[in-house]
Amino acid sequence: LQFVRKLSGTARPSQANTAVFDRAVDEVTAAAHRLIHSFQTNAPPRDREEERRKAHERALKRFGPPR
Repeated sequence: LQFVRKLSGTARPSQANTAVFDRAVDEVTAAAHRLIHSFQTNAPPRDREEERRKAHERALKRFGPPR
């Protein structure tokens, strides 16, 4: 929706353009869905807790321990 708003230059279409606007939103949504679901990866899924721990370690290294 935001992408179509940005492209059209309007936050809310006129009544005459509502159908076209809605169709554009549906088409952009479908294209994004196809793109996201076509990605392939060999990497294992990330573990949120592990990522949080690594981010914490980076912060400690960068800023030092809290005072």
